[in-house]
Amino acid sequence: MNPLINVYRNRSVRGWAIGLGLLMSIGLLPASAQRKRAETKADTSLAKASSTTTVRMEEETLFADGMRFLMTDEPSKAVTQFGKVLQKNPGNAAAQYATASALMKMGKTAEAIPFATKAHSLDAGNKFYALVLAELYVKQKRYSEAEELYEVLVKKGAENAEYGVELAAIYLFDDKPDKALEAYERVERELGMNEEITRQKQRIYLKQNKIDKAVEEAEKLVQSEPGDPEYLLEGAELLIANDRSDQAITWIDRALKLNADLPQAHVLLADIYRKKGDMNRVTQELNQVFANPNLEAGLKARILSSYVGLTGENTPAQQDALKMAQDLAKSNPKDPKSQIMVADLLMQQGKKAEARDAYARAARLDGSVYEVWGSLLQLDGELNQVDSLLVHSEQALEVFPTQGLFWYSNGSANLYKRRYQQAVDALEESQKLLAATTNNELKRGIQAQLGDAYNGLGDHARSDEAYEAVLKVDPLNDHVLNNYSYFLSLRKANLPRALQLAQKLVERHPTNATYLDTYAWVLYVSKDYAKARQYLEKALADPAGVSGTIIEHYGDVLYQLGERTQAAEQWKRAKAKGGTGPELDKKITTGTL
Repeated sequence: MNPLINVYRNRSVRGWAIGLGLLMSIGLLPASAQRKRAETKADTSLAKASSTTTVRMEEETLFADGMRFLMTDEPSKAVTQFGKVLQKNPGNAAAQYATASALMKMGKTAEAIPFATKAHSLDAGNKFYALVLAELYVKQKRYSEAEELYEVLVKKGAENAEYGVELAAIYLFDDKPDKALEAYERVERELGMNEEITRQKQRIYLKQNKIDKAVEEAEKLVQSEPGDPEYLLEGAELLIANDRSDQAITWIDRALKLNADLPQAHVLLADIYRKKGDMNRVTQELNQVFANPNLEAGLKARILSSYVGLTGENTPAQQDALKMAQDLAKSNPKDPKSQIMVADLLMQQGKKAEARDAYARAARLDGSVYEVWGSLLQLDGELNQVDSLLVHSEQALEVFPTQGLFWYSNGSANLYKRRYQQAVDALEESQKLLAATTNNELKRGIQAQLGDAYNGLGDHARSDEAYEAVLKVDPLNDHVLNNYSYFLSLRKANLPRALQLAQKLVERHPTNATYLDTYAWVLYVSKDYAKARQYLEKALADPAGVSGTIIEHYGDVLYQLGERTQAAEQWKRAKAKGGTGPELDKKITTGTL
């Protein structure tokens, strides 16, 4: 039953007892001596008793209404009702307490304190009154006053021992850790050991750098459940965290004697031996984990993942981890986590092609992991696996249709395959979904590729607009400088702009064969054949960067300069190189452009 109701009803019962006492005393008056006067006094007494009872009944009704509002989460209405009680009887401690409770529920701490203080002064022996006043003091950080109330309470007897936990918490708020420890110890003496109290004491000792004391508390937990190895492992973790690895090994060994198959124990030992530089022992401990047939593959993968995080730049450790992951994946071919682990480790070691294959296997086993698709598409692009990029991006979009990066990958693949409409559709969707991103480089990449795709569709106005939008914010964007100037030259449109862009490009990259060829071709279309020859010969000076197209362009320039025999030789070289234009065979056959 609610303590508020108890308190008030007790007071009401006492009121009824007083009324009955008055009636009984009337009955003891000598009836034969002064009957008339007695009757008069009796009538007066009865009237007073009746009036008092009526007042108290009104108070009780108002109080009950207030409690009903308080219990139905209408504290403001409750305060109004309790206020009516206090108008009639300011000395009603229960109503003072109830008002404080309602105000506290409304978050009005300062307004609640006077009512709680009055309730406590009217009935200092009521622990509920003391508790609510202490709670209000804590809210105002008046910790010393709250402590005094709790100290009085816990000294009253063992039945209040549990309040020592709250007292300890207030001591901690008040930065009195030693007094908090004393309070916890009093509770333990009265009520016995409690796991949460023990852990709290551990935290205090650790903060005070009293490691031995914290370990003593850990030992108490072990002794409370001597057959449970978990407390031993917790203690070992505490010791490891405080650079007491040798002592931790002893605790772990004790745990393994209780259960030799504890994976956490072997992981902790692996961590200890890693710090000691004993990688053979590390491998030995982890192999014991992976050899455990009772552990499911996903858990083993998580354990290995935690170990990988500890290897840092240690190459032998990384190689050991990779071998363990590969063995795990081989023995659990249907576990996606194992495949992901292998892929991550291969990526870490720069083995991109193998990592890509592992991510692809993981995606086939479980397509719901966004990061797997992201890594797979990234590697497809880096390895120039365009067909795979196209297929994998379509598969990823079936699961994650609102991911702009996946649409970007799909658009890039379609663009490379010269499926221009599909590229435009995908890139526009990517642009829409990534509109809010702060990655401006990504935004420029999408816009630049849209320029390429629009050009492929013959929508030159939108293509130019897309390129110009990129150059407005990034005037040195090499991709746009190259493609925009080249496409303008092919269209023989706005050649001064094409020359400006291409010249800027070769100024930035004076030895890049592709960029030199672009500038030379713009010069060729502008009929500046001599200068075009000059830049093509610079491009041809880089054998590694020379393509069939560059050689073909060189032949075209020589032809325009009247060197037709040399031009024919270059065209034949271009055909042997490959990657040339559709008119090359005709040039070779006819000897003319």
